[in-house]
This record gives sequence, structure tokens and C-alpha cells, in this order.
Amino acid sequence: MGQPDRNWRRVLVTGNSGAGKSVLAERIGATLDLPAHDLDVLLRRPDGRERAAGDAKARVAVVAAGDGWVIEGVFPDLIEVALARATVMVWLDLSWDECRAGLLRRGPHYGMDPLDDDALLAWANAHRARLTEHARLYDGFGGRKVRLRTRREVESFTPLPS
Repeated sequence: MGQPDRNWRRVLVTGNSGAGKSVLAERIGATLDLPAHDLDVLLRRPDGRERAAGDAKARVAVVAAGDGWVIEGVFPDLIEVALARATVMVWLDLSWDECRAGLLRRGPHYGMDPLDDDALLAWANAHRARLTEHARLYDGFGGRKVRLRTRREVESFTPLPS
């Protein structure tokens, strides 16, 4: 593949937990020869605890200042930091059922056990709230946008520079 056009140099991938963001971001990064970054990693300390909001935002801003990247994550406040420099936004807008299935396949992640009914209920409630925030960010984004609504669309998606 030749060099991608500049539209695909800074790609933000968002969506809910279990939607497939990490796998898709890695695939996009490999396809376009761009480093992939996980907002969970930028948010958390080595011991797994979350950093202060300002520290996490500063870490995201450093990555987003780069010339080429793929950043993926679920946190609207951190997404906004990267979105200011993104050229493409990919939103994995999957149903709760599909995200739940993804969580069950993935297993425990950052302390959440998908086999714990209370934990899943908490994630489901957070899922609904994040949908509103992701929609707001997506609707307000002025660059190229891609919205994937099914697992099949996510799994078959390939970035096609224009």
C-alpha cells in the first residue's frame, strides 16, 4: 500500500467497552504504519490506579501533538483532548448486547469481572451515558467520520484513504 493521504494520519477510535476499539486501533495502526495508543494506558498509573484528570489529559495531549497516531478509548474528557488534533474519528456505535458479548469474550479488564452481574449492570448503565457523549463528540467533529454499528462492520473495516 502506498502512503495514506493526510486524512488518515491522526485517527481517533471511540466506542463503548467491549466494542472492539483496541483490536481495531491496532489493525488501523498496522495498516497505516502508525503507532496505536490506548487511553486506558494513558489514564492509569503502573499500579492500575487512575491518574489525576489533569495529569491524564496532559499525557493524552503529548501523544496527540504527534504527527501520526491512532488513539483509542472510551473516556469523553480524554477523547476531547485528542479530538482537537484528530483528522479521522471512528465511532464503534454497537448495541449493549454486542458490547456485553465483547466484554464476556475479553474477560476481566481493569478490575471489572464480566461474570459479576453487578459489574455488568454498572457497565450497562455507563454504556447508556457514554452513548450520549460519544454521539455529541461525533456530531461535532469536523473531520472525516466513520460510524460502525455492528460487530461485522467493525471486523471488516479497513481504512481507505481518499
